[in-house]
Amino acid sequence: MPKFLRIGVHQSNVSGYTSKAWCIRRVDSTIFLKWGAVEVHGVGEGRKVSWTIPPRDKTIRCRTVQRAKDYANAAIARRRNHRYEPLTGNIAIRPRTADRAAELEQALATILFVDIVRSTEKAARLGDSRWTQVMKLYYAAVRRELKTLRGKEVVTTGDGLLATFGAPAAGVRCAGAIRDAVRTLGLEVRVGLHAGEYKVSGAEVFGLAFHIGARVAAKAAAGEILVSSAVKDLMSQSAIRFKDRGIHQLKGVPERWRLYRVEH
Repeated sequence: MPKFLRIGVHQSNVSGYTSKAWCIRRVDSTIFLKWGAVEVHGVGEGRKVSWTIPPRDKTIRCRTVQRAKDYANAAIARRRNHRYEPLTGNIAIRPRTADRAAELEQALATILFVDIVRSTEKAARLGDSRWTQVMKLYYAAVRRELKTLRGKEVVTTGDGLLATFGAPAAGVRCAGAIRDAVRTLGLEVRVGLHAGEYKVSGAEVFGLAFHIGARVAAKAAAGEILVSSAVKDLMSQSAIRFKDRGIHQLKGVPERWRLYRVEH
């Protein structure tokens, strides 16, 4: 499976940063895509890359082998033009040692996942220099709203961010503030929120709740803020209004979840 790592504002000889990986595989007339945030440690042949959260995936059925080959070649060419470099070796799941498992503590929070819509197309249109400037302004705006509403940044995901809040109302208000703030930069985001327990070990966090938050965000349209039923249930006394978006099967999550759109 050809794999690529986005260099972005980092260089290929820099260690210890978060970036984005993209993978493609063709089986006859079917294309399998996988992408998501990764952590990069080490350089050169000793570089180790691991997913920070479970990657997203997509299956594309091209009907003919030639169409599938053309799709794969064009997709790879686009990644090369968007500052992705070929990546050798496997992308691992973030390792967890036995000592770390023993140190895990349990916490409860509202989890927010925000992601830029059609970021690759925007980056291609603006060019690397301008896109880098936009991304700096984007993260500054997101972090400003997190600070205002006491959110805690957990990890960046290339063009997205994962954060936690002590109260669901703060998380929902922050989602709306982020959406409005980044629109001034010409950007649209999708946001997902979920409330649940997770494990903490030092500065690192683990748990299915983070995966659910990311999958909720993946269901959102541009400019839309979606929350799981767990968030809505905690806000029964809130003045914030929600619209039922039905029951959804979230990829990689064993249970089906009812999702709601935040109405302002």
